[in-house]
Amino acid sequence: MRRCSGLLLLVVLSLSFAVFIPQASAQVDHIVIAAGTDEDHALQAITSEQDAQKKLAMYVEFVQKFSSNPAAVAYGNWQLEQAYQATGDLQKALDYGDKALAGSPHNLDILVSVAGVAQAAKNSAKLMDYAAKGGEACLSIAKQPKPEGMSDDDFTRKVAEEKSAEQSNCDFLEASGLNAIASETDAKSRMAEIEKFTAAYPASKYQDQVSNYAMYTLGPGQLNDQARLVSFAEKILASNPNSLTALLLLANHYAEANSSAKAISYAQKAIEVAKADAPDADKSRKLSAGASHNIIGWAYFKQDKTASAISEFKSASALLKGQDDQQYAGALYGLGSAYAKLNKLTEAREVLTEVVKIPGPVQAMSQDLLTKVNAARAKGK
Repeated sequence: MRRCSGLLLLVVLSLSFAVFIPQASAQVDHIVIAAGTDEDHALQAITSEQDAQKKLAMYVEFVQKFSSNPAAVAYGNWQLEQAYQATGDLQKALDYGDKALAGSPHNLDILVSVAGVAQAAKNSAKLMDYAAKGGEACLSIAKQPKPEGMSDDDFTRKVAEEKSAEQSNCDFLEASGLNAIASETDAKSRMAEIEKFTAAYPASKYQDQVSNYAMYTLGPGQLNDQARLVSFAEKILASNPNSLTALLLLANHYAEANSSAKAISYAQKAIEVAKADAPDADKSRKLSAGASHNIIGWAYFKQDKTASAISEFKSASALLKGQDDQQYAGALYGLGSAYAKLNKLTEAREVLTEVVKIPGPVQAMSQDLLTKVNAARAKGK
């Protein structure tokens, strides 16, 4: 049998003709052509041809001659895609790539090839289409049914081997999807690509980056669609309950919506996931935990649970100090406000004196509160 990959033709001796392109369920496709067939002889002749233009014409003739053979057509169109990419005609390359995929839609080798063309052409919509199809094919490896008569151990080994064999292709296509999102300038198109990506890669290693793009795209200045933003975060949590980005997004949303119970619940979960006190906790995890403590602090503050709010603001400021000046200032302002609310004016003055030294949006509010605290202290004397 002959399994065709790129321009390399691997010949396996066989006297019978067979073609294998599995179509069921979106399982990974491979093009296989038996040695000794007319198709095989034609491909050997093309491979031997050194003139690029003649080789191009021979592939066109190959596709026409063997039009009744889906594997041959898919392979021939794939080679034409690569040939036109080499000449710099990216649109023709994409056209032939799509023809190749029509015959072998879940072929990861072809998808990687056309994704490279789409990226070179700066066509983010096409790039995401190919990345999404690749994600579907990659997921199908683990979802494939066990062949009748195969033992559980052998099936587990088979799946592991297939995953390993396709891992580099899957990694490339996943990264291509992220690149498509990052390069898309239209907000509506970017959000459509984000939704395609999250469906194709539900447990992506780029989930945090993609979620950040979603928050930006659905937030003020872009689509400004809070309902969709919340829906997106909930979908992320459905597939990954430990997504810090989604947990913080929902905690912030419900805090702004004055739904304190939900805000606290999501923020507490984020603190558990961040594990900011662990030896390996990085800046991102400390920032996430600090922001979560800050959200809980303000929720308690609004509920008049001021002593509890002080504890949360202290935790937040300890985590945010030296990590993010603006978030640190916000936590200190909350702490100063809570102390002032309990008439602990000395403590409030100490905290607010520190926060007014930090330039930023909280500085003016902190100065105003510090002035009131100093006035109240003066009256107390």
